[in-house]
Amino acid sequence: MRIGRALLDEMIAHAKEENPNECCGLVSAEPGMDGQAVRIHRAINVFKTHLRFEIDGLELKKILDDIEHNGLKLGALYHSHTRTEPKPSQTDISRAKLWPGVEWIIVGLADGEAPEVRSYLIEDGQVREVALEVE
Repeated sequence: MRIGRALLDEMIAHAKEENPNECCGLVSAEPGMDGQAVRIHRAINVFKTHLRFEIDGLELKKILDDIEHNGLKLGALYHSHTRTEPKPSQTDISRAKLWPGVEWIIVGLADGEAPEVRSYLIEDGQVREVALEVE
């Protein structure tokens, strides 16, 4: 995924604001295989914990409808890991089967100083890190 610095900074700010709980949200992108990230859609983590995240079904539907209404596509789900490095947890891997072809961007805050952001494709339980091109 290609993402502008301002959008990435917005995602990192969301993670820091929700710390010590995980943040979560969606990234809309231009249609096409190498879609450019267009917008960050912050969501509320209904669990309000550092262990996992979930977006309320009605809120998720509203965001997805907004993305579709604007002629965009869902490019990525994002969330933070506040105590571990930004690698998919077993929970992330299990839940990814509901989102085929969608990148998972994880903002790692465990360092405390410099957030680390990585992106993954998770398909059939297999995790593959993919490039997050910051422009």
